[in-house]
Amino acid sequence: MDTIREMPRPEDRGVVSVLETIDAETGERTTLAEFDELIEAPNWTRDGARLIYNSGGLLHAFDLATRESSAIDSGFANRCNNDHVLSPDNARVAVSHHTREDGQSRIYVLPLAGGRPTLITPMAPSYLHGWSPDGSTLAYCAERNGQYDIYAIPAEGGVETQLTDTPGLDDGPEYSPDGRHIWFNSTRSGLMQVWRMNADGGEPTQMTFDESNAWFPHVSPDGRAVAYLVYRKGDVAPNDHPANKQVELRLMPSEGGAFRTLAALFGGQGTINVNSWSPDSRKLAFVSYRLKG
Repeated sequence: MDTIREMPRPEDRGVVSVLETIDAETGERTTLAEFDELIEAPNWTRDGARLIYNSGGLLHAFDLATRESSAIDSGFANRCNNDHVLSPDNARVAVSHHTREDGQSRIYVLPLAGGRPTLITPMAPSYLHGWSPDGSTLAYCAERNGQYDIYAIPAEGGVETQLTDTPGLDDGPEYSPDGRHIWFNSTRSGLMQVWRMNADGGEPTQMTFDESNAWFPHVSPDGRAVAYLVYRKGDVAPNDHPANKQVELRLMPSEGGAFRTLAALFGGQGTINVNSWSPDSRKLAFVSYRLKG
């Protein structure tokens, strides 16, 4: 979720963006490219050939073979934030775009090859995070009547369904590969922690119990592991996920249990807001940052 009312284009945080991958087994990090501009939130395409990231309000495709980037034509949706998700067949991409009329984030769907966006969520703000594996449904965090909860809506548009209503911030909903569950993060227990619930919102279960603030759980394509981002307790408010902080990438079994730290890095907002597992479940893509000067 990005709560900036008017998405600056381009945004300058005074950083160099470093696009990386990390081996989920060994922790070996590989730098793919460095950018003087801000880039955020890579998605890995199912063919393993490209990473889709946002920068300057637009989506870009990074070719892993040539290590070159090209902009994706998203029509009028030129204020996209870091909440973007690929359809299961990778024919389409859903984006969260800040409309010019009121600066609020709404969800649109467009062809991944480029084309005109279609509005999915007229109500705002809405921040996309998940696409069901059968392609039928989008899951997102939305503020309605002063409360941020998790909602679902048909991928072609329609009536949204509220899935959570517990006090506190619920954010980052993402479907498990079998479609049975939605993983999300919530402050309902105090600190921000990782939770899992049934796809219809039933049986919410706390999955992490860290003395840290845990954000953005991402399930591996094989369903065996969950990666997530951690801020140290006291560095941030539980309901905040700012940029330019010392954070950790952690990994835990999808059935729950002990975590291990994959990497410590300078980042936060933009590092791993959306699922960036490689299709073979062996690596994760992410963005770390380095202050300029």
